[in-house]
Amino acid sequence: MSIKVYNELDVWKESRSLVKLIYNITKQFPKEELYGLSNQMQRSAVSIPSNIAEGCGRNHTKDSIQFFYISRGSLFELETQLYLAYDQDYINEDVLNQSIENITTCKKLLNGFINYFQKLN
Repeated sequence: MSIKVYNELDVWKESRSLVKLIYNITKQFPKEELYGLSNQMQRSAVSIPSNIAEGCGRNHTKDSIQFFYISRGSLFELETQLYLAYDQDYINEDVLNQSIENITTCKKLLNGFINYFQKLN
């Protein structure tokens, strides 16, 4: 079962907002991090809505769920990278907490979406 209007899903919209937040945060990182943590965080963030979209385009529920799990893994990866950025004093505690709050929202939406797809089996 494919979902043709993935861009109307709350989980996809919320993950896009997260990408924007991460890009804005990483713009403030030191220039020597351009190809390090900054780039890795951007790639993790971009992976989230991208894999949701790809999962929605698959013809089989099992394939779709696999992409949603990849997206969820990227959320956990990004969360860890935010803590690392905090540890390096690239972000302050307020930015960390705001970002983690956005990630938590995405996790909840994505877990609900995965549960919905699993019930289709």
